[in-house]
Amino acid sequence: MMAGQRFTVTQRVLHWVMAAAILAMLFIGVGMVSTITTTYLGLVSIHRPLGILILILAILRIGVRLAKGTPPLPDDLPVPMKQAAILSHIWLYALMVAMPLLGWGMLSAARYPVTMWHGFVLPPILPQSDRLHAILWDLHHYLAFAFFALILLHLAAALFHALVRRDGVFEAMAPVPD
Repeated sequence: MMAGQRFTVTQRVLHWVMAAAILAMLFIGVGMVSTITTTYLGLVSIHRPLGILILILAILRIGVRLAKGTPPLPDDLPVPMKQAAILSHIWLYALMVAMPLLGWGMLSAARYPVTMWHGFVLPPILPQSDRLHAILWDLHHYLAFAFFALILLHLAAALFHALVRRDGVFEAMAPVPD
């Protein structure tokens, strides 16, 4: 990677806003499934609209990435590491879209309203089905763990590039002004 090659400001803002939202979402989700107190309802009221916001931002982010591209990876980066970077990003983007859609579909299949705020309810995207609800709940649940693991790998790779290789990869997305 040549010095000075960075993601656009829009890409960097989307990345860091989504990072905060997704981490919040994962911890809210853990809180939801681990409580039977009235806290559950408050967490759900945050989880649903935050999930839809993440879906919207992910679609926007994919569009910006397709339009603007990405800085090239360093020429001296080993091929397996380049392939891992490409595949991990594909999986990150897939999960950014899939997780909210699975949640929305799961609620639709259970005939639970997807209330965003003050009575604004999203339409169901799937027919009511107890079996489908159970399948989607399991997918949403287990993919959340996979998503968290992938995020930890992403963070480890970012730190590796920043602290060990010092090759500009981290700086390309770093949340600092140009």
